[in-house]
Formats: sequence, structure tokens, C-alpha cells
Amino acid sequence: MHKHRIAVIDLVTNSPSRSFYERIMIANESSIMPQVVARWCEEEGHDVTYFTYTGFENLIKELPTHADIVFIGAFTHSAQLAYALSNILRSKNIITVLGGPHARCYQKDAQKYFDYVIGFTTKSLIQDILCDCAQYRPLGIFLSSGKHPANLPGIRERWKYIQHAIRKSLFIKIVPTTASFGCPYRCSYCIDADVPYQIFDLDELKEDLKFLQQKLKKPRVVWCDPNFGVQFSNILNAIEESVPKHSVEFIAESSLSLLTEERLKRLQKNGFKAIMIGVESWFEQNKKSNSNNIHSRDKVKLVSEHVNLIQKYIPFVQTNFLLGLDCDAGAEPFELTKHFIDRAPGVFPAFCLFTAFGNGTELFRKYQQENRVIPVAFHFLSNKTLNVRPKNYSWRVFYEHVIDMTKYSFSPKAVFKRFKSTNYIIPAWLGVLRAVTLEGLGRINYYSEILKRLKNDNQMISFFKQETTELPQFYLNRIQHDLGPLWNWLPPGALNNDLDINSTDVQRKEVKSKYSNSHTNF
Repeated sequence: MHKHRIAVIDLVTNSPSRSFYERIMIANESSIMPQVVARWCEEEGHDVTYFTYTGFENLIKELPTHADIVFIGAFTHSAQLAYALSNILRSKNIITVLGGPHARCYQKDAQKYFDYVIGFTTKSLIQDILCDCAQYRPLGIFLSSGKHPANLPGIRERWKYIQHAIRKSLFIKIVPTTASFGCPYRCSYCIDADVPYQIFDLDELKEDLKFLQQKLKKPRVVWCDPNFGVQFSNILNAIEESVPKHSVEFIAESSLSLLTEERLKRLQKNGFKAIMIGVESWFEQNKKSNSNNIHSRDKVKLVSEHVNLIQKYIPFVQTNFLLGLDCDAGAEPFELTKHFIDRAPGVFPAFCLFTAFGNGTELFRKYQQENRVIPVAFHFLSNKTLNVRPKNYSWRVFYEHVIDMTKYSFSPKAVFKRFKSTNYIIPAWLGVLRAVTLEGLGRINYYSEILKRLKNDNQMISFFKQETTELPQFYLNRIQHDLGPLWNWLPPGALNNDLDINSTDVQRKEVKSKYSNSHTNF
């Protein structure tokens, strides 16, 4: 195979930032798979450059225009930034590859702007691309493995790429790792719901944790597993065999049903300092919260008691809520959440508005077929944008409820109670910072602006009534501001949200390679 100059870009965000909270934390949100791809390319003998964009770099200056092929990892909210970067690179005859959640959910749209679009990614697939290394224009090709790889390069093998990312973070440096792929639950809105759960080699995990203790004085590790603890005893055994007491701090995401008091004691003993829990809805997802056949108000009582118990053992607890589901109606879902805030004052509430991402799940495709998906630009498709017409609310009433609940959850009184109840100084102060910036006041201001325009902006009103698909000027102005000089590099059509309902028609091609064509999500 010819030796290539390869660059891997991880788009952690989609725009420049001056936020102090993001300056502290956003570099810690770098993804594992771009690091894995960089490592796989390096193992094949190629020259590899790895770069994370956190909003504080000069992206144009850092763009690797010397490369032969560039891999870009992006979530959907960074898609238009990725499209502009690809356009610049392709203008210099550089081959571009898109991976990540956007590539998986919007395959057909992404093919217009990249030579290769990849879904589930294995090392053999990367080898195929590097061996083929061809330009596919005007329409790129889509490649995907049938399943996740059995294992990934661990912390030791990815270390120089991890270092590159965490060096950009002030004060707090968190190392990402994972012990599994897939998820045992079948939430209809999750793109991993149909991905079989698999656990990685725990001997390699133990070696990684030992290695990390040699590199950092007191490491902080975040488990990127969708549900940490499905194989609870096996993973905790691995931690206990490789991590001396109080030498590493851990962060994880889990479900309430997995967190019995005995397990919480064991997590506390092994240095778990923060945990994120998916409550999602007071009317659905009862299996995850261990509340089957329980009335919604009783569920609030049960969940609040459980998370208060968790906080006795783990200092920082975040509960994730999903707003805008079809099961919600009237004021009750929002009032129940406010009641929960009162009953569990030390818990940090994170609110996500329901977003249908292209071809990601059968539910998303169903909403498209029902003509309920609003073609909001990719740039705004994050957890603070609802792009599915609510079943039981008008748009205005929905946002009025969201604003009221968010103000209640991040009022000075609620923020002070939360701070006082968190007996670990770093997450306590970070919770305050999130409340007065992005998560609290930032969202309130954004939602209030959307609501104001849903009342007074005719373009916005027509767009959300689905009388037109023309993107309102409000969105165009924001994208132009955020992209800056890259705005002029957006390819024709890149501002349109191709809902990808027919993405099964994406162009596929068997690339020529000496490796097996066994065509995880990059």
C-alpha cells in the first residue's frame, strides 16, 4: 500500500466560543472513534496528523491542506461546518471521508459533499479506503461494516491523541474510555437501540488503567458506554484489580435499574464521583428507571428517592430528561419535573428536546412519513432543538412550558440548593457555571428568542407551520455568524436539510482492496 499523509479532524463543536465553561470542559468531549481511526492509520504505516476543534482554534489556519486524505468526525450539529471544510479540501484535490453520527443518520445527504461516507467502522474498512484512496465526485460512496469491531485500541495505544485533546482543557482533564458497544435497551429514539450489546476484553482494560496511572497524577476517566454497569461485576472486578483505592476518579452514565444500594457502595469505594442517569420521561422508559406499571406521580416519588440515595454515595448526579415525546400532553410533564426538582434538590437536571435525526431509527423515518419533521438546518440539530411537530401541543405552548420549567430549574434558589447539596467542590462549581451560562440562562435566552419569533416572525411562523421549507433568515444569520469566513465555502445546497427518508438508496460500491471487504460507528 502506498504511504499516505493522513489527517483526522474531530469536530467537538460547530462554532467559535468564548465561554469560560467550554474553555474548561469542551476539550473533554472529544470522541474516541476519531482517535481510533488515527491509530489504525498509524498502524498501517501512514503519516498521521490528529486535530480536535473545540471552538478556540483558528480552524482555517489549522486545516491540513498538505494531506492526501482527511477523515472528519462530526455530530449532526457540526455537519455544515464539516461540509464547508470538505469543500475547501476537495478544491485542493484532497480526498475527504466523513464519519460519526451524522454520517450514519444522513448518509444520502453527506454523499454530496464527501468522497467516502462511513457508518459502522472496522479496521478492515479503513484499510479498504486507504487502499482504494480515490475521488468519488460529484457523488461520494457509502461504506459500512455489518457490526462494531470486537475491540478498539485502548488508552495506551491512543495516548498521544488523548494528550492532544486534554491539553486544550483548562484545569480539568478527563480521559475517555469504553468497556462496551451497543445497548441492552430498545428506546425507539436511540440510534444504538438495534446495536447488539458487547463487552470488550477486560484484561486490556486493566492494562489501560494501570498505564494511565503512570501518566497522570490522579486521572479522571469518563466511561463513554451508553449504559455503564450492564456487566457490573465484571467491570468493577477489573477496576478493583488494576486501580488502587483513591487513585482514579470515574464518571459514568447508567440507568436507575442498575444502581442498587450495594452497587452504589461499590462505586463509591472505587472512586466514582459523577454519574448521569436517563430518566427521559415520566410516562415512558419505565424499564430503565425500574418503575414498570407505576403512575407518573408515583414515579416522581420513586425516582427522586432513588437519586437522593445515589447522591449519598456519588457526589454529582445528573438526570437526563427528554422533552417533546408523543406521550406528553398538557402541563403535567413539566409540573412533574418541577416537583422532582423540589424533591431532589441536589441533582443537576439536563433537558434535551426530542430531535429526529434523519434515517437513524425506525421512529425517525415514521415521523418523516407522517410529515411531522421540520427541516431545521443541521447546525441547530442538537439537544436544544425540537424538530418534530408536537403531537399534543402547539409550538408556542410547548416552548412556553419549556421556558417556565427551565427558569424554575435554574432559578437562583434552585442553583443555590444544588450547590449546597453537592459535597464535591469541582462538580458543585461546574454546576453553578453551567446554570449561569449554557445550560441555564443560555437555553432560556435561546428558547425565549424562538418563542418570540413564533409569535412575530412571519418567516418563522410559516416554516414551523410547514407552509414553506425555506430556511428563515434567523437561522441563516446565525449559521453565517458561526461559520465566519467558512460561510463562503458552503457548497450549493448545503443549507438544505435532506431528511434522507430514502437513504436506503444511497450509492454503495465495493472498493478495491487486498483486505476483506467487511463493509462501529466512526
